[in-house]
Amino acid sequence: MKTLIAGLALALALAATTAPADAKGCIKGAIVGGVAGHYAGRHGFLGAATGCLVGRHLAKQHQRAVQAQKPPQNPSPDQGH
Repeated sequence: MKTLIAGLALALALAATTAPADAKGCIKGAIVGGVAGHYAGRHGFLGAATGCLVGRHLAKQHQRAVQAQKPPQNPSPDQGH
């Protein structure tokens, strides 16, 4: 069972590192997930990897929500006269 968990943690970590370098939310999520995983059965690495993924997901959702609130910026054809 431990090898399954270790393999899953390694797969999650590799999946997280193959994404672009935009790590908004990852560090906070990794810290919280690592601490929670440590206290919930000494699975700090798995918690950190999962927290990173969840933190990035939430940061992307927040960014999309902020962009949806902004009005579109279409330049008018009369500019440049």
